[in-house]
Amino acid sequence: MSEITSFSRSVSDTTQSTESTISYELKPRESEGGSQAWLTVFGSFLVYYSSFGIINSFGFFQDYYEQEFLAGTPYMTIAVIGTMQIALMNVLSSMSGALCDMYGFKWLYVGAGLGTSSTLFALSFIGQGRFWQVILCQGLLMGTAIAFGVQPALTVVGQHFKQRRALAIGFMLSGCSLGGVCFPIMLTKLLSSIGFAWALRVAALKTIIFYTIATCISTPRNAKVAGSRTVWLSLFDYKGFLDRRYSVLAIGSCVAQLGVFIPSYYIESYRSNVYGPNTMRGYLVPLLNAGGMIGAVLGGLLGDHVGRLNVLSPTYLILGLCCLLLWHFERTILALAIFASVYGFFAGVFGTLLPTVVSQICPDEKLGAQVGALYSLIAVASLVGPPMGGSMIQEHNREGYQILIIYAGVALIIGSLVTFVARLLHNRNLKAKW
Repeated sequence: MSEITSFSRSVSDTTQSTESTISYELKPRESEGGSQAWLTVFGSFLVYYSSFGIINSFGFFQDYYEQEFLAGTPYMTIAVIGTMQIALMNVLSSMSGALCDMYGFKWLYVGAGLGTSSTLFALSFIGQGRFWQVILCQGLLMGTAIAFGVQPALTVVGQHFKQRRALAIGFMLSGCSLGGVCFPIMLTKLLSSIGFAWALRVAALKTIIFYTIATCISTPRNAKVAGSRTVWLSLFDYKGFLDRRYSVLAIGSCVAQLGVFIPSYYIESYRSNVYGPNTMRGYLVPLLNAGGMIGAVLGGLLGDHVGRLNVLSPTYLILGLCCLLLWHFERTILALAIFASVYGFFAGVFGTLLPTVVSQICPDEKLGAQVGALYSLIAVASLVGPPMGGSMIQEHNREGYQILIIYAGVALIIGSLVTFVARLLHNRNLKAKW
């Protein structure tokens, strides 16, 4: 999640610090993009597939819970389950990032893998209509477990790459998009054959297998820090907000975050109410995430070539226009599918670029903690955005969703404008690579 110069520092440079004495255990430098680096990227890809991929599949859960499992529960109440996952992932990213900086990622992977698979397994034993048990298990416990996997996965990739970091992170983030394609399709198919409970148990088994592989093939590159700094001060490093560029970027991203997840949460519900429960059931969220998988990789390439922040603000703008034009005026299921694919593509670009933009500001040694601090602020927006949007659904038809769609589009466009201000604070020359 961050653009850093190099994670390897000499002992002599480090001991100049008056704040603390830090010792380093350096590994020999490998050229950027070696076999260890790309195996680590693949390991992080598997972590994102098995964790964020489940979060990206929440549109399936939202629709299934509305129609059957939690029938009668308001849209916005069900949406809190998914937003709690995202909020906890963002809030705890500061802690998990700092712990990764201090102790490495291996044990965090073990805990996250066991936690995510265990909560999926526990969810399979919860009976219908028990909302509070679902939110505690899927929202609170699963969100906490996921947080201690995704941030270390991002940090360890950043340790291996500098010039091609956006590309490497794009490949990694395509894992969450692929997970968002495969999990809904798998769960939809298994739902009709073996039932919801056993479908979740299959997902739990798949998750623990992928986490195990990721733990075995991933390797750190940066120096291991062991010193006299107070652990709790290191866990939450909010000094980055003293930098205007960092602060304005955080504000713009928070505003955009209010709307960015609206389609992935409500597109299946919209499809069911507008076109009937069985029309393309279970395929719009995978279409959205398939577009995101392509966008994550191509967005990384484009960001490395012309500048990450140069691309981020227009991406927010395009996402907003997709909602206001493609979704707002669609009148056929084909048009809705096209919207899902196009929106997903640019959402993938956004997902790749935001963490790499933040990294251009963060100091090397504060990588995990300062990026995590920004995402803990974004957590507030991700927690309230989709439920607030759900409260705007007035009727179970096309017209009833129009305010929701406009809300998402306007939030993204405002986020784009604020992010553009952050770009100007970096360099007023719009042709400069930033």
